[in-house]
Amino acid sequence: MVVISGCLIVRDNKVLMVKEAKKKCYGQWNFPAGHVDEPEKIRDAAIREVFEETGCKVKLTGVLPILCVNVEKGERLMVKFTADVIEENIVFDTEEILDVQWIEIEDIKKMSQDELRAFDINMKCLKDFEDGKIYPLEVFDNGNYQV
Repeated sequence: MVVISGCLIVRDNKVLMVKEAKKKCYGQWNFPAGHVDEPEKIRDAAIREVFEETGCKVKLTGVLPILCVNVEKGERLMVKFTADVIEENIVFDTEEILDVQWIEIEDIKKMSQDELRAFDINMKCLKDFEDGKIYPLEVFDNGNYQV
């Protein structure tokens, strides 16, 4: 199963978003996120993905409801954290990202399926955030255990 980890970063009623450069989602806005690499921890992957896609350093503050999504290649576990920017330095790889912007929540809600990547998933994450469905980071025990 593929695990995707990312962040919903909200400041002053605006969300930090990336405009994708990948062929399959070219020009669509998304919350910074990506695959968790083995043996990377889910929390660490979210922080890394935000940095790689935006140049910003973040501190995780909570976790939104975890989603299981069926895709053509199987199931994906999607984990979105809430986070605060602790160092803002917008830089990005133009091979992967076309733009990074703070976008008003109300403007995101007006986006079409062509404008917002993973439309249903991202709208659900935004709604969960607005509904206060933010859980403590401790739901992820970041310890290293042997099996």
